[in-house]
Amino acid sequence: MNRFSKTARLTAFFLLTGAALSFAQQTATGFVFHDANGNGKKDRKEAGIANVSVSNGVDVVATDARGRYQLPVGNDNILFVIKPSGYKVPVNELQQPQYYYIHKPAGSPALKYKGVAPTGKLPSSVDFPLTPSEESGNFTALVFGDPQPYTLDEIGYFSEGIVAEVRGIANIAFGLSLGDLVGDNLDLHNPYIKAVKEVGLPWYNLMGNHDMNYDAVADSLSDESFEASFGPANYAYNYGNAHFIVLDDILYPDPRDGKGYWGGFRKSQLDFIENDLKQVPKDKLIVLAFHIPLMHHEENAFRNADRQRLFDILKDYPHTLSLSAHTHLQRQNFYGKADGWRQEKPHHEYNAGTTSGDWYSGGITGKGVPDGTMRDGTPRGYAFLNISNNQYTIDYKVAGAPKEYQIKLFHPKVVNQQRGTAAGIFANFFMGDKSSKVAYKVGNGNWKKMTYVEEADPAYALELFKWDTAEELLPGRRPSNPENCTHLWRGAVPKGLPAGEHVIEVRATDMFGRTFTQTGKIRYELPK
Repeated sequence: MNRFSKTARLTAFFLLTGAALSFAQQTATGFVFHDANGNGKKDRKEAGIANVSVSNGVDVVATDARGRYQLPVGNDNILFVIKPSGYKVPVNELQQPQYYYIHKPAGSPALKYKGVAPTGKLPSSVDFPLTPSEESGNFTALVFGDPQPYTLDEIGYFSEGIVAEVRGIANIAFGLSLGDLVGDNLDLHNPYIKAVKEVGLPWYNLMGNHDMNYDAVADSLSDESFEASFGPANYAYNYGNAHFIVLDDILYPDPRDGKGYWGGFRKSQLDFIENDLKQVPKDKLIVLAFHIPLMHHEENAFRNADRQRLFDILKDYPHTLSLSAHTHLQRQNFYGKADGWRQEKPHHEYNAGTTSGDWYSGGITGKGVPDGTMRDGTPRGYAFLNISNNQYTIDYKVAGAPKEYQIKLFHPKVVNQQRGTAAGIFANFFMGDKSSKVAYKVGNGNWKKMTYVEEADPAYALELFKWDTAEELLPGRRPSNPENCTHLWRGAVPKGLPAGEHVIEVRATDMFGRTFTQTGKIRYELPK
C-alpha cells in the first residue's frame, strides 16, 4: 500500500512543476438545504436539513440542526452529500445526479486523457440542494455490467441492443453501471453518457479497470478523467431502506510490481466505508457496488487484507449484498467464515452478466448487434435489483428475449428408440448456483433431480465449433473460448420411450425461492 496520501503526491507534483500555490489544508463549510424553488442555490428563506451525511471522500460528518457541516479539505478533494432517503438530488440534462463539488484549485495533472480543469479558490460556502421526494421501501434499480465499447460502432451496439430496450422504462428508481463504462479510450465516456441518458433515469456509475488513466503514476491519480466525467469514484447514497456504497476497487499501478492492476482498496477508501457506516442504522440493507469481484479463492485477483477489513467493518450489519462485474461471466459468489466473513449467514456477491456480453463478439443478430453470449453460455443482458425494505431479489433479463427466459436447454433432437445414449440433457440456469434445485422430466415420466456440473456449456461450445469449422468467413467476430459454467445441470436421456416426439420440461428454483421453467422437444425413432 502506498503510504503517501493523494494530497501529498499532488503537492510534490505541483512543487516540481513550479506551481505557486498554497497547499495548506483548509476547512470547507456549507449547508445541505431544502431547495424549495429548485434553482440550485441556497436562498435566504430556504431551510437547512439536519442530520444529513456529507463527506470529503474519507471523513463523514452529519449536518447540524441548521443543516450546516464542516470538513477538512486539501487541494484534491471532492465534497459530496450522501443523499438521505425521502429526498432527491438534482440531475443535469444528461441524467447525472449532481451531489458533489470538485475542489482541485490547480486541476488534474497532465495526462493523456483530460482530467479536471482548475477549480480555483474554495468557495466560502459549498452547499448541496435537496428536494423532498416520495420513496417507497419497495423499489427496483436497473443494473448494467460492463458496457465496455472500444469504438463508436460499439457505442451503437450498446444503444441499439440494450438502451433501446429499456428506454422510457417505468417504475424504476435509478440506474447503476458496474464499471468498464468504456474500453480504455476515455474520450468515449461522453458518448457513453449520452447513450445511457436515453434510458431516462438518474444514472450512477462506478469506475472499472478500462476507465482508468493508465499513465497515472499513483493509484489515487488513476481516476482523474473519471472524476471529470462522473464525479467521485467513491461515494454513497440512500434510497428507501437501503444504503448504497459505490467504490473503485482497482489498485493501479499494482503495488506488488508497478505493472498492471490488482483488486483491492486503499486505506483511505476503507476508512471512508467505516466512517460512512457509523451514520447508518444496523437494520438497513447495505449494498456495495464495485467492479472487480472480491474473489475469495485467489490472492492474485484481490488483496486479501482489504477484503478482510471490509468484512470486519460489515460484521454488525446482517443485511448486505455486493454487486460486481468485470469477468464477463455470471456467478453467484458466497463468502463464509472460511473466507473471513464474520457472520453465520454467508455474504452474497452477485457477479453480474454484462451488457456487452462477450465483448460484442459472435454472429450478428437481426438488429445488427453482435450476439455476445458470454463464455459460460449466459446471453448478454442486464439485471433488476428489487428491494423490499431490507431484503432483495435479483432478476436477470436476457437482451431481446422475454423476461421468462431464464434457462437454456441443450439436448439431442433425435435418439434411437432401441438404444441408450451417453448424450445428456443440459440446463444452463442463468441466475443459478450450485445450491439451486433443478429437476426435469421427459414426456410422461417422473420428475428427476438434475446433477450439478461445472464444465463448458455445450450449447456455447457448439456455436464456437460453427466458427471453427466454417469454410467461409462469418460476419461478426469469433467468440472467446468457453469457461466452465457455474450454473449448469445435467440429466440422462431416458431409454426406450415410445417412438415419437416427447416434451422435455425443466424447472429450476433460485436462491429467492422462485421457480422458472423451460421446455424442449426430443424425438425417439426406430433405426432405418
